[in-house]
Amino acid sequence: MSKPAPAHKARAAVKIRKATPVDGDVLCDLICALADYERLPRPDEAARERLKRDAFGESPRFDAWLAEVEGRPVGYAITFFTYSTFLALPSLYLEDIFVLPEYRSQKIGAALFKHCVKLACDAGCGRMEWQVLHWNTPAIEFYERMGATRLQGWHPYRLTRADLEKILAE
Repeated sequence: MSKPAPAHKARAAVKIRKATPVDGDVLCDLICALADYERLPRPDEAARERLKRDAFGESPRFDAWLAEVEGRPVGYAITFFTYSTFLALPSLYLEDIFVLPEYRSQKIGAALFKHCVKLACDAGCGRMEWQVLHWNTPAIEFYERMGATRLQGWHPYRLTRADLEKILAE
């Protein structure tokens, strides 16, 4: 008698939709789950309010996309447009992409990522860009499977709010 095949997670039917103001708390909860995964501080209450304002206010600063399985939000992506002067085309920047750990290996992340790729193509973008923490091997492997190339010769830099204020004070 042969052994039964190993149990695998079934592929979930996933729906990707743009988040709306009623999704504000759910979006913030998913962002907190990403912060936990990345071992970073969660947004405090004031930051949660700014996130909701910046996502759903009069002049949104970014777009939020929810991945749902059976009506439950299980992942999200945050995107916004930048501009490439050398290409003279817009770029889609993927700020966050995250799927709750218990819903991974069901192609939900791939569905979210492909949704973002379609957004970039539909908007006439010359490229799509994002960053990955150096220790996040599962994400690096995922992006490379999707055909992404790790940039060589470019180093991300950042000025924090305190740094910005220090420069202006000098």
